[in-house]
Amino acid sequence: MKCVILAGGYAKRMWPLTKRIPKPMLKVGDKPIIEHIMERLETLEEIEEIHISTNEKFKRDFERWLEGFKTKKSVKIIAEPTTKEEEKFGSIGALRYLIETEGIDDDLLVIGGDNLFDLDLTEFLNYFLQKKTPVVAFQDVGDVNIVRKRFGTGILDENLRIIGFEEKPENPTSTLASTCIYIFPKETLKMIHKYIEEQNNPDAAGQFIKWLSEKMHVHGFVFNGRWFDIGSFEMWERAKKEFVGKDN
Repeated sequence: MKCVILAGGYAKRMWPLTKRIPKPMLKVGDKPIIEHIMERLETLEEIEEIHISTNEKFKRDFERWLEGFKTKKSVKIIAEPTTKEEEKFGSIGALRYLIETEGIDDDLLVIGGDNLFDLDLTEFLNYFLQKKTPVVAFQDVGDVNIVRKRFGTGILDENLRIIGFEEKPENPTSTLASTCIYIFPKETLKMIHKYIEEQNNPDAAGQFIKWLSEKMHVHGFVFNGRWFDIGSFEMWERAKKEFVGKDN
């Protein structure tokens, strides 16, 4: 199994700060967000390679960070050939680019590079091995107002199969927030290419999950731990206080 950390966005909502530094490099506690993610991956024996998907503008930032980060994993930094927001491939577009340029033909764990989470990745991986389908990590936030216009939401049946999915709904009917944490069996990677070939939005991971769940079985995995989607200064400040237990 391989892992991709999506880190190719330009984070306009956090400009001017993220004009000069990629969002996964923002510090929470004494380390950048991406390092929190990498430390969770370090103990997963099943993960052979980690690919960090970024862009030409921020490629050197990740290379400098990696030079000083100790890991037992094989880590590659792959940059899409863009340098500004208007050119970006989008999350699904970048995923397709990486799969094709690196020739990936393996089960694939995908994690958004601006996610901080307590999800037990070993448990998540075992769930995937049990279901043998694409799986999406959800958190039950308990209030539809929290997900309104902010997160994708899922509806699961008694077997935890996704039977409904809405991307940032105005009137949500579910409190299950979709995190940007997925596992795709290698047999389904071709669906990423098909999704883009059908002219679907390459920068909406939730739209891809909705599209995919209408074509095959996709299962949800609901976890209870902390989760922060660092999409704003407010959420970053919250994470700095709550994720590490103190304000850093």
